[in-house]
Amino acid sequence: MDPAISSLIDRAGLDKAKVAQHLKRGLEGADDGELFLEYRQAEMLVFDNGRLKQATYDTAQGFGLRAVKDEAVGYAHASDLSEAALARAAEAVRAVKGGHAGKYAEAPGRTNRKLYADDNPLGSPAFEAKVKLLETIDAHARAKDPRVRQVSASIAATWQVVEILRADGETYRDIRPLVRLNVSVVAGDGDRQESGSHGFGGREGYARFIETNAWHGAVDEAVRQALVNLDAVPAPAGEMDVVLGPGWPGVMLHEAVGHGLEGDFNRKQTSAFAGLMGQRVASKGVTVVDDGTIASRRGSLSIDDEGTPTNRTVLIEDGILVGYMQDRQNARLMNMKPTGNGRRESHAHVPMPRMTNTYMLAGTHVPGEIIASVKNGLYAVNFGGGQVDITSGKYVFQCTEAYRIENGKVGAPVKGAMLIGNGPTDLHRISMIGNDFALDSGIGTCGKNGQGVPVGVGQPTLRMDRITVGGTG
Repeated sequence: MDPAISSLIDRAGLDKAKVAQHLKRGLEGADDGELFLEYRQAEMLVFDNGRLKQATYDTAQGFGLRAVKDEAVGYAHASDLSEAALARAAEAVRAVKGGHAGKYAEAPGRTNRKLYADDNPLGSPAFEAKVKLLETIDAHARAKDPRVRQVSASIAATWQVVEILRADGETYRDIRPLVRLNVSVVAGDGDRQESGSHGFGGREGYARFIETNAWHGAVDEAVRQALVNLDAVPAPAGEMDVVLGPGWPGVMLHEAVGHGLEGDFNRKQTSAFAGLMGQRVASKGVTVVDDGTIASRRGSLSIDDEGTPTNRTVLIEDGILVGYMQDRQNARLMNMKPTGNGRRESHAHVPMPRMTNTYMLAGTHVPGEIIASVKNGLYAVNFGGGQVDITSGKYVFQCTEAYRIENGKVGAPVKGAMLIGNGPTDLHRISMIGNDFALDSGIGTCGKNGQGVPVGVGQPTLRMDRITVGGTG
């Protein structure tokens, strides 16, 4: 058994009674807070241009001590799991309370739910087998088409053990695996070169990832995208109807809408959705949820990083704003309940409201019916990067795979298409919702305030009317 399976306090050789004493001293008079302990193992192998380019392995551990008083937060962290470091951290976070006594918030509820196994994915298969897998992926991609000029394949895994200790004596624990495989290719025809990529992942071991059918699918999709883009013509520009594909295009919903429904932005009145609870914020039929309870999904957690069990939280129901994603601090200040969305990148980061798996539910329209309804528009199948202003809701997203729609039929692929709009406004421009709901393949990472956490997205095929498309044609 891996030593990290045992209590992290025991593993560090700490006296539990003294740890509790420092924790109680640091949080004395606070409204809330916790000691967050973490042990993490991580590896990444990158096979690029016919050779093993990178093989990294890292082990990290540490703690973060947080004291919360009203809107103020005191936070101290260290990679040194020692009594001396804990004592210094306790003195540091006491300063946030300013001498005022508070009533310590009630502890999070308990759950027996386990959404993933405890097994450490880094142990199996062996290093040599992982390198061989990447070599095989490289060879398979190059054999798919003579136009494939470059291949990059990677596998990565982390295994994280967390313990959350509260001043009232409650302790919470979670063991979290995470694996991802990714394939990127560059295809060329003469002087022109285009790229394509595909990946998949989840909270599990490597078993599913080394199955031939699984990585074959990733290679085939990456090559297909690159070859489609080789034939792409410059994208048109102007206002037009846009059809978004199912699955990964939900990243636009995540960025343009999801962040605006996180509790901290709404408490501070900096979200475009602030003050709109109970009001219509989207077309009828639009229901958006954040669900951290889906087994083995990349964005799922049995408990969040404050110890609260994750939930299926309805955010928008049939177009009406009905909920926000909350951590403990913002929920208390807004007189709401925590939703299990208190997340942090590591022990060196303070928790905040973050998404888990955020998606729009299916509607009733057949995808072909949606495309047939568009006379002149764009069919956006895959997205790359994007930028969003939370306060205004304005966004810009790059399409990595898109097609013209002409007279209800999918036409030529286009390159250089950018979707430009406003999330809260464009929710009202959703006119048709498909019956083909899909989650993404397990590749998302969300950034907020310098922290990155794994997330999931999803949606069915959607028609959005009168969206601004920036193009090169």
